[in-house]
Amino acid sequence: MILTEDNYYSPEADQAYMSVSQYKRFLACEAAALAQVNGEYKAPETEALTVGKYVAAAVEGDEQLERFKREHPHIFSSRGPTKGELKTEYKKADVMVLALREDENCRLMLTGEKEAIVTADMFGVKWKAKMDIYNPEEGRIVDIKTAESLYKRYWKDGRKQTFVEYYGYDIQMAVYSELERRSTGGTHPLEPLLMAVTKEDVPDKAIICFDELSLAQKLFEVQERLPRIVAIKEGIEEPRRCNTCRYCRMTKDASQFIHYLDLLEVDYA
Repeated sequence: MILTEDNYYSPEADQAYMSVSQYKRFLACEAAALAQVNGEYKAPETEALTVGKYVAAAVEGDEQLERFKREHPHIFSSRGPTKGELKTEYKKADVMVLALREDENCRLMLTGEKEAIVTADMFGVKWKAKMDIYNPEEGRIVDIKTAESLYKRYWKDGRKQTFVEYYGYDIQMAVYSELERRSTGGTHPLEPLLMAVTKEDVPDKAIICFDELSLAQKLFEVQERLPRIVAIKEGIEEPRRCNTCRYCRMTKDASQFIHYLDLLEVDYA
């Protein structure tokens, strides 16, 4: 299957390829991830995710932003005196975009091919990725992210994490750089960078880099976990339910009693 802008997010593409987003869905809940791959369930897009996509489209160029607006008409007010205007969250997003565009270093990071699709075999599996900014001439891949704060800490897996770790952006950039290297036959991966901007009243911004050891560790984790995910997709292994996500709440029943102390075992972080 040859991927294009039109079919990249299609169910057929999700069945044929692994992606970082799909991989992370399987880590979160195997049952929900499999249902989504099979077209049996579609998770709703959160407003935070839509805002992030808006910012990425806006900084990538006018053409990308206009296409995003056409595909997401709900970001405009539909009633009252503000009818036809951007909703409040997206007006704030425009301020975030301006913060990036006014920064000389951020503008430099925006140079390159926008939304470049890459595919490659990795660990015996076909992968796909769409890179926000691809600049092989300058030796970098840049992905645009929004955050509540650059320095907010999140509790997960028994320790505090940065927003980069919490949302798996370190996994994403490790995979992206390795896929690009494999697809081009390069001897060294391009440098993966995050260009982050915050949702604060005065947006903060930063260009975030990674060390080679951390990226290698994330790739090792992917390699270790991938066989089970593939086995689930192929129907060899039964998916486990997390019993707390939206999909599991929709499809579970209360056929078993739960001891009240067992409620402490669920990690909602």
